[in-house]
Amino acid sequence: MTKPTSEKKLDMHSEEFLHALMRKQLKLSIACSLAFMVVLLGLPLANYFAPELMAKRILGFTFTWLLLGIGFFPAVWCISFYFIKRSIALEEEEVREVQPDNQPKS
Repeated sequence: MTKPTSEKKLDMHSEEFLHALMRKQLKLSIACSLAFMVVLLGLPLANYFAPELMAKRILGFTFTWLLLGIGFFPAVWCISFYFIKRSIALEEEEVREVQPDNQPKS
């Protein structure tokens, strides 16, 4: 995909601009969804393929419960935080590309 040159800037209200932004958002959504699926399915798969490791006791809890209780929610929060920050950055980047050079950027 080629970026518009300074002579031919995209109109912010054009279909081309909207589709370009939607493609970038889709790629971001797919990446974050895959990361979430790894986190979601990782614990059951670890229990299945490494039951001895997951049954080890750490601080009075099995490793499975420790990962579930302490690791799952922060991991999901980090994925969500990344998605929101990157989504905002993508939108701001697209807006910067279509803004006229003589207008002050707000």
